[in-house]
Formats: sequence, C-alpha cells, structure tokens
Amino acid sequence: MTEWRRPLIRLLILALFFLAGIVLGQVFSGQVPDATGVELARYLKDYLQVEEDLTPQAAWSAAVLYFRYPLAAFLLGFASIGILLLPFVTGAFGFFLSFSVCCFTAAFGPDGVLLAMAVFGLRCAVTLPCYFLLAVPALERSMELAFLAFGRGRAPVDYGRDWWRLLAVVCGVLLGGMCAELMLAPWFLRQLLERILV
Repeated sequence: MTEWRRPLIRLLILALFFLAGIVLGQVFSGQVPDATGVELARYLKDYLQVEEDLTPQAAWSAAVLYFRYPLAAFLLGFASIGILLLPFVTGAFGFFLSFSVCCFTAAFGPDGVLLAMAVFGLRCAVTLPCYFLLAVPALERSMELAFLAFGRGRAPVDYGRDWWRLLAVVCGVLLGGMCAELMLAPWFLRQLLERILV
C-alpha cells in the first residue's frame, strides 16, 4: 500500500495506460477508409462555419471537450471503483486523441500534422496536464477507498482544502484554455485550410 502512495508511481501507471491508448489509436486508425479525407475536409469547413459566430452550442461543445476527462478523473476519486476505471479512462483519452490525429495525417499527409495541431494543439496543451494533476491524487483516494471497503484501510480518506483548491485551479486553467480556443483556433484553422485545400 505504501508504494501506491507515491505520486510518481501512480503517474507512471496512468502514463503507461495513456501510452497504450495512443498505440491502440494508431493501430485502429489504419483501418480507416481512404474516403475519410473528403469527409474530414467537409467536416472542417462545416466546423468553421459554425465557429464563425460564438454560439451557446459552440461554447457548450468546447466546454465538454475541455472538461470531460479532467472532471471524470476528479469524480472517480470519490469511488473505490476508480482504482479500476481511472486507468481505463486514461487509456481512452490516449486512444481517441491518437486516433483523431492519425486520421488527420492519413487524410492530409504532412499537412495533416499542422491541421491536427490547429484542432487539438491548444486543447491538449491545457487538458493533458490538468487531467494528470487531478487523476494522480484521485487514483490515490480511490485506492484508499478500495482498501477501506475491504477492511484494510485505517483512516478516513482526506478530501481537504488542497483537494478542492486543486479542482478550482484546474477549472480556471481549463476555462482560460477553452476561451482562448474559441477565439483563436477557428482563425488559425481557416488559414491552414485555405492553404491546404484550395
């Protein structure tokens, strides 16, 4: 049990699941048909039309994309099942990110890397650290809850001020990143699409 208490060990476990998700995403992206490039280009053009005016739907969509994995990690810290689900959520995060990026590169070649950076770059730079900042302590707390459930724990699980302060800081960072993406990403993506598709 003492080994689990070390943050570096928990971070390493979650990072390995994230890496496994990335590898699986690359493997499964090889099964995508060639017609995906046309569909992806149409999707990006439609995305830009929707994002030209900041609508409640666009803000809601961005909020879901930014907050879903970090909040899932935070909430799993309140359940003993989190000891099993947190690694799988981490793997799913890596899988869907890798799969999406690989689809861009398969459809557009080297230009797909730039497009993927325009679509996912800022979001990943913000959400990945925020996710792991919440997931590592959440894994410890869910592990402590699991030990308590099996009668092997001694003290109640601590959800003190630091736990809630961390959530507040992460939510502030996520909100800032979301606002920056809503303002900057459509412009940057439009510049790239004009260069690549026209």
